[in-house]
Amino acid sequence: MDYVIRNEKIEDYKIVEELTRKAFWNIYVPGCKEHYLVHVMRKHKDFIPELDYVIEKDKKIIGNIMYTKAKLVSGNGREKLISTFGPVSILPEYQRRGFGKRLIEHSFMKAKELKCEAIVIFGNPSNYVNLGFKSSSRFDISLEDEIYPSAMLAKELIEGSLKGERWIYKDSDVYKIDEKKAEEFDLEFEKMEKKIQGSQEEFYILSNSRIIRNSI
Repeated sequence: MDYVIRNEKIEDYKIVEELTRKAFWNIYVPGCKEHYLVHVMRKHKDFIPELDYVIEKDKKIIGNIMYTKAKLVSGNGREKLISTFGPVSILPEYQRRGFGKRLIEHSFMKAKELKCEAIVIFGNPSNYVNLGFKSSSRFDISLEDEIYPSAMLAKELIEGSLKGERWIYKDSDVYKIDEKKAEEFDLEFEKMEKKIQGSQEEFYILSNSRIIRNSI
């Protein structure tokens, strides 16, 4: 498979925002806001530019992945710096062809070189368990109030790095999107029809389901 993975450049910004919009449009909600997240993430203090990658096929950018800093806090207040990724985007016509998997696996290798010990994400487990992710509950990683979302997944880049502690996950505030600004930003792009579709209900169910820790 002929493809190239490289760091994103300034001249790629608009292309990446457009492909991100196409990749997420109507998937989780009618329309999407992921392209606005990409836009604001690059200037945020938690953004990790070394892990901002695009994948090219036939000299055309078809996908992107971005990382930010995150942290785990133990019961005694000890903090462990980790990372999270998202959005990860592949143009619809190139999905289900292995490009996303290769992009993500490349980023794992580079994240490990940067001494990142672990990654926590929110996503559909069916898309990530084959990449080595497990339920965060397996590592005793929760949100506040010991909430274990079904969609919260974790992967050790350094084996054993998450063992022996109970952790609370805290991600970057860059993910707290200003809805109004996101809508205004979307007006800069070609008009696309917002629709209701089944994937949105699947996302709602997954986002609101929880794992009961003592049942594991």
